Amino acid sequence: MARNRHHVFLIPGFFGFANLGDLKYFGHVHAVLLAELERFGLDATLYHVRTLPTASVRKRAGQLLREIAESEAGRDTGPIHLIGHSSGALDARLLVSAGASLSSDLPAAAIAARVRSVTSVCGPHAGTPMVSVFTTVLGPRLLQLLSLATIYVVRYGRLPLSVLLPMGRLLVRLDNVSGADPLDQLYDELLADFGDERRREIRDFFASVGKDQSLIAQLMPDGMDIFNACTRDDSDVRYGCVVARARAPGVGSTLAAGLGPYAQASHALYAAMYQLSSRMSHERAPMPTFSQVQSMRHAWGEVPDARTNDGIVPTLSQLWGEVLCAVDADHHDVIGHFDDTNHDPPHYDWLRSGSGFTRRDFEGLWSAVARWVARAEPAVRAEVPTAEAPASVPHRTARITMP
Repeated sequence: MARNRHHVFLIPGFFGFANLGDLKYFGHVHAVLLAELERFGLDATLYHVRTLPTASVRKRAGQLLREIAESEAGRDTGPIHLIGHSSGALDARLLVSAGASLSSDLPAAAIAARVRSVTSVCGPHAGTPMVSVFTTVLGPRLLQLLSLATIYVVRYGRLPLSVLLPMGRLLVRLDNVSGADPLDQLYDELLADFGDERRREIRDFFASVGKDQSLIAQLMPDGMDIFNACTRDDSDVRYGCVVARARAPGVGSTLAAGLGPYAQASHALYAAMYQLSSRMSHERAPMPTFSQVQSMRHAWGEVPDARTNDGIVPTLSQLWGEVLCAVDADHHDVIGHFDDTNHDPPHYDWLRSGSGFTRRDFEGLWSAVARWVARAEPAVRAEVPTAEAPASVPHRTARITMP
């Protein structure tokens, strides 16, 4: 009997650059996930969502709705699966929340009714204190600089040391920086290495971002407290999450990151971001469920405390639904930004956390997601193997727990 085609939407996170031509936010994820979905028996199409990088979750969810309605999925009746990295997970949750108002005349209820699963990959469900740095006077310029740095690494593989070293110093002493000149100089230095057309695209992108930065306040722990109080899960949708913890900065992480000048400069920037993200109060950290506790203990031998994070989002904040995979990785590792230049296409790690995440871990993580998506569809659940056998665990940092 012919099966319905499944429609899988990949939703970028905060300041995702999915709108910049050939620069793919989920570029490394696409081929691995598609191959694993096929292996688990799903006839699937993957879609890369063009989001509104810093707009409110409500606007981003409305954009997600438009993307679905205007795609092949909107003309079909097959099952829909939503996979969100970082704040993209919040867009997915709001879209399927009963009674959500997205300020759109599109058939939100009809599309939401077709959603079978919502997968969160390092989502900030309880917020992240990291975004507080972007609420300062210089915060918007720093956010643009960090985002441009990510775009630069995706294009060229690594940042110039002349930019990377002062970026780390600026992040550590941002409160004492006078004026935006240092940030502007670094931004202009990076931008100068792009061609004229790409520079125009980037400038236009940042200009549009500057018009709405509501997401920053919403991602604060207080903002997410309100979001969670108003956003209800759909009982017909399966919710799962990938959670990550990066190596806490110290002697061990410094040595693991590499001893070269570039590696050490990159690690210093990571260490500053980790410290900012570790300011989650115990009162704001969510209480894990029994099954979530079991999954984290199975993977790590312990349950992380409120300070543990992936360099951007506290680990406990990433919990929503069933834990599919718990990994030792940073926030960018999980979408393919780790060090493996020998792979084709190469992986570039611009934030050296020293967490030891590898291509094998990456494939294990997205295999776990694919298995979860496949088992969300009743027609194929019986054919999808569970992950109970030791052979299905690809690495110690990719423990998979499935029903």
